[in-house]
Amino acid sequence: MKIAIAGTGYVGLVTGVCLAEVGHTNVVCVDVDDKKVDLMKAGVSPIHEDNLEELMIKNYQLGRIDYTTDYKSAYKDADVIMIAVGTPERSDGSANLDYIKQVAKQISQTITKDTLIVIKSTVPIGTNDKIESYIRNNLKNNVKIELASNPEFLSQGSAVVDTLQASRIVVGVESEWAKDILDEIYKPFNQPIVVTNRNSAEMIKYASNDFLALKISFMNDIANLCEIVGANIEDVAKGMSYDDRIGSKFLKAGIGYGGSCFPKDTKALHWLSSHNGYELKTVKAAIEVNESQKLRLVRKASKLVESFEGMKVAILGLTFKPDTDDLREAPSIPNIKYLIERGANVVAYDPVGVKNTKKIFGDSIEYATSIDEAISDSEICFIMTEWSQIVNYDISNYKSKMKNPLLLDGRNCYKVEDMSNIGIEYYSIGR
Repeated sequence: MKIAIAGTGYVGLVTGVCLAEVGHTNVVCVDVDDKKVDLMKAGVSPIHEDNLEELMIKNYQLGRIDYTTDYKSAYKDADVIMIAVGTPERSDGSANLDYIKQVAKQISQTITKDTLIVIKSTVPIGTNDKIESYIRNNLKNNVKIELASNPEFLSQGSAVVDTLQASRIVVGVESEWAKDILDEIYKPFNQPIVVTNRNSAEMIKYASNDFLALKISFMNDIANLCEIVGANIEDVAKGMSYDDRIGSKFLKAGIGYGGSCFPKDTKALHWLSSHNGYELKTVKAAIEVNESQKLRLVRKASKLVESFEGMKVAILGLTFKPDTDDLREAPSIPNIKYLIERGANVVAYDPVGVKNTKKIFGDSIEYATSIDEAISDSEICFIMTEWSQIVNYDISNYKSKMKNPLLLDGRNCYKVEDMSNIGIEYYSIGR
């Protein structure tokens, strides 16, 4: 079976590599960038993801996977084409489906045999129906096509493990033919398969992501109240976690969620509901809480200092979460902008996120190669990402290296009592 995958981002590339890893021998990933394709053939991943490059090299050498910009050759005789391109948000919060439509056009003009087309991208409910209708109406050759929804549930930083050891595989189909093909594709994974219609599969993806975003925003809201009433959010979360109805995941308070999924998907589902005459009040609240939470610490800091003008400010952590180089919707970005606008001299450190940060801020901030360098002679320090390098850092260095040991921790990396014992003015979330 030949499987072609349109798009080589987190979803497309990881999916392709993992399909090859479980034994599929004819996988081809399609991208528009020649340089990117050449790098992938050399085993260089365009994204920072644990264990991905090793599997890329292994399966490319075995001849199970290939990379190309020639979509015509990739699609024309494919048995299955998986669409895994981006669906970024528009200014009104709706999902931009331009990349999906572009691939659909290419498929309609290229395929020469019966083909199952699988949308893995996160798309509004009803998109599979519309894309199927478009392709059928524009087919160049007399072939059978059908659309299936197969959303992904991977997390950046653990995408390979999440794919190979998924909690479930969701497939939305309208025929036994499509179901049988997807059963064959996913049989080597030996994971539970949830079979629904296409609209339900599309909704499962949005509902899952938005529910997790709701948990995060709820805990951040409770954390803010904890500070006011003298409770400790970590104790509260621990007490909640023993309840099987709640669970222990996504109860950690902080300065808000970011990344390529939660911000986009909450806004998209809220837009979709509003567009259909219904308001998802819980999702709307999650969005509002998250936007406010991102600037909570820098606003607190503005009350502790007279001015940021000319002040050296250290930022530790730039990516939206550890173990990824992704800065999409990262809380660090609005915080750095806030500080720059007020005249601060920002020095930032991140183990892997500096390259992407430079694309945003250029030389308007400084970039440190170590925590020591970032905090040296700084007057204030903000922690934005809980990288292990930051969590395991010797906290006595804040006291000895900073000009003024004022630390605002957006990820609760350290114990309040430890910071107090060594004389550091320390603020965190909900404690």
